[in-house]
Formats: sequence, structure tokens, C-alpha cells
Amino acid sequence: MRGPKPPEVVLSAEERRDLEGLVRAHRTPQQVALRARIVLAAAQGLNNTQIARRLGVDADTVRLWRMRWLGLQAASPEDLSITERLTDAPKPGAPARITAEQVCQVVALACEVPETAGRPISQWSSREIADEIVKRGIIDRISPRHAARLLKKGTSNPISSATG
Repeated sequence: MRGPKPPEVVLSAEERRDLEGLVRAHRTPQQVALRARIVLAAAQGLNNTQIARRLGVDADTVRLWRMRWLGLQAASPEDLSITERLTDAPKPGAPARITAEQVCQVVALACEVPETAGRPISQWSSREIADEIVKRGIIDRISPRHAARLLKKGTSNPISSATG
């Protein structure tokens, strides 16, 4: 059973040249190169299923990038480059509150001996490290559980490794 014919993709000579350049470039991220191949195949008149089979992807992926390309094609190349058109849309949700630099400061703090911070303990607990993070102004507020999670993401966990 055949579905509806997908919208036609028409490329200018400049867009075609730029897309082909992305596909051939060695430094192009593979996701962007795949998306460029999808758009080029759509411009050849192939339907979503044919493109999906040819490129070894799901037809929904082809449909998504065909429609996204068509939606962004009206923007001029000066406003939105070809590469920017083929990159992921921003993810929903609030932006991260804790920067990578702050995480590094937290890890560095956890590597210190608690006595150097004036704490009468031999090893950091989640509560003590959270209190010290706020006291030093690294992060304005943080729960003990979140402080422990930040440290657990690393390759080693100073809190648990100190206990042996």
C-alpha cells in the first residue's frame, strides 16, 4: 500500500554544492553527513522509504529531516548556514545550573583533606561537602544528594574511595 507522496525538495546550485561538500569533507560529523545525504536523496525525487533503505535508517528519520530542511530552507544562507540547518534543535528543559568549571571545583574540593577546610572530620560526607561547596561560593545552593551525584559522575569517587 502506497502512502502520500512526500513534499518535493528543490535545491539551489549553492545548496547542492554545500551539501555535497559536507558529505565529502573528512571533518564533517557523521550525523550531519547523513542528514546531508538524506536531503540530497530527497532532492533527487526519492521517497522517504527509498531513502531509508538506501541509507540504512528509519523512514521516520528521513521524514524528520526532509520536513526540517523544508521548514528551514526559507532562511538565507547568511542567517542560517547549511550545517546549522542540519544540526539538532535545542533540547527542551531548563539550562544547566552548574557549569563544567563548577563541577571541577567541586571535585577539587572533594580531593582536599576535610581538616584543611576547618572540618573536624577525617573524610567528606555528602552533607559536609555540600555545606563546604555553598560556604566557598562555588554553587549558591546544592543538596547533599546532588553533591554526591556530581562526584559519582567522575571516574573516581573521593567520598567512597576514602572509605576503602
